[in-house]
Amino acid sequence: MPVIVRQGDRNIVKLMRWGLVPSWAQDPAIGNQLINARCETLDQRASFKQLLGSRRCLVPADGFLEWRRIGKAKIPMRVRMKDQRPFTMAGLWDVWRDPDGRELYTFTIITADANKLLRPIHDRMPLILDPLVAKQWLDPTAIDPRMISVVMVPFPSELMETYEASRRVNDPKNDSPACIAPAAPEPPGPLFDR
Repeated sequence: MPVIVRQGDRNIVKLMRWGLVPSWAQDPAIGNQLINARCETLDQRASFKQLLGSRRCLVPADGFLEWRRIGKAKIPMRVRMKDQRPFTMAGLWDVWRDPDGRELYTFTIITADANKLLRPIHDRMPLILDPLVAKQWLDPTAIDPRMISVVMVPFPSELMETYEASRRVNDPKNDSPACIAPAAPEPPGPLFDR
């Protein structure tokens, strides 16, 4: 995925794999367990603590999916901005080297408590940053890692919307825009004679 990182005095886009593999990890498979990082514990977990000062990134998106549980059913819900503009989610990145010296760049998305809109769907949401804070997020001199909790608040509900997405998204074989299309309305029930 394209991820925005700071390189010297400018921001660049770098392709990275989602699922953080810390530089010290023995096995890159750990990345499957580190797709998200809870903002409340960033400064406590070894996987994230050392990255807060200099390896912050932005993950651009135009929406994301969460699954709402209704009984045993899991309903895909797409979340986006009401104005449908792209946004950025806060993240952390690292580079892991295999025994042959090949580099693997990976990232994780930081999550916060869900806002009012998302709370009925899920208790967490990506940490979405407004444009000014996003610019500061990448600058290691603009936000002191000890003060980072100030920016870790849920994005305002009133600027976002949700809709039920197509259940095609539940099958990993499906990889097309149809996956995020609004779900087709349920067919009407049988008609009864009176």
